[in-house]
Amino acid sequence: MGYRIAVVGATGAVGHEMLQILAERAFPADEVVALASSASKGREVSFGENAQLKVQALDTFDFTGIDLALFSPGAAVSAKYAPKAAAAGAIVIDNTSQFRMEPDVPLIVPEVNPEAIAGYRARGIIANPNCSTIQMVLALKPLHDLAKIRRIVVATYQSVSGAGRGAMDELFNQTRAIFVNGPVEKEEFPKQIAFNVIPQIDVFLDNGDTKEEQKMAAETQKILDPAIQLTATCVRVPVFIGHAEAVNVAFEKPITVDAARAAMKAFPGVGVVDYRTEEGYVTPQECAGEDRVFVSRVRADSTVEHGLNLWVVADNLRKGAALNAVQIAETLVREHLG
Repeated sequence: MGYRIAVVGATGAVGHEMLQILAERAFPADEVVALASSASKGREVSFGENAQLKVQALDTFDFTGIDLALFSPGAAVSAKYAPKAAAAGAIVIDNTSQFRMEPDVPLIVPEVNPEAIAGYRARGIIANPNCSTIQMVLALKPLHDLAKIRRIVVATYQSVSGAGRGAMDELFNQTRAIFVNGPVEKEEFPKQIAFNVIPQIDVFLDNGDTKEEQKMAAETQKILDPAIQLTATCVRVPVFIGHAEAVNVAFEKPITVDAARAAMKAFPGVGVVDYRTEEGYVTPQECAGEDRVFVSRVRADSTVEHGLNLWVVADNLRKGAALNAVQIAETLVREHLG
């Protein structure tokens, strides 16, 4: 049986990846519909290597008969249209922050908490976690199963693609301007991003955290374990694709470096590249286009009881967004809709 699929936000960076991954993985679709704002109506977007889809306008689209709707249009748009799609009978997989922390909406990383997908029946909506949360919890799930995580301290190094196409263009244009001694203009970021790092992602909250930092804590507790304490510092770096994280973990009982490596190597979706030599680790540039989350620099932290340090990298547009959404859809089809 084939399914009718709608991709909302099809002209954006994540929407583009969703379409490509659906094609790459031969998702059982009889029809794929590309949706975006009315300004993009009639524009063509690629679906796989050879097919082109004409973009239809989201605001006039009738979701009746659509089985699955993959959303990545921005939180405000999802807030308006995802419930409409669900009311029409589609199961919505939403990549925005809009529904993640609502108690009756499951927040899913398929390798980590697939059993929670069944909760989609409450509202017809499943939330895709934040990109930085996805890669971290995927690496940490086998360790949590082994020794139970008590506390996490994480610093992220997040690429500009996490902020959309406009942010990628801004990094490119600022870099070019610097080389030709032209004016450096900024619109997407509060400070220059080219040849710089910015310790702010999303808005500041009253306690001094940014919303991105708060998301990592809340989402990790919802997905992995509500007892885990987490503090984050999220930083935007001048990289086009690929997020990196320096993760410090304190466990409730002893865990060795060798046991941690073995557990992560055996876990689906995780690759361990950890050699204590030059080039013995993975960087964001090397993970672009890859589906797995990669872990390097695994080592003991002797300053805390039962502590480990990890370096975690992933393609934020794939596993951090589009691939995770498609894997949720695959799990739905395999375990709930077949």
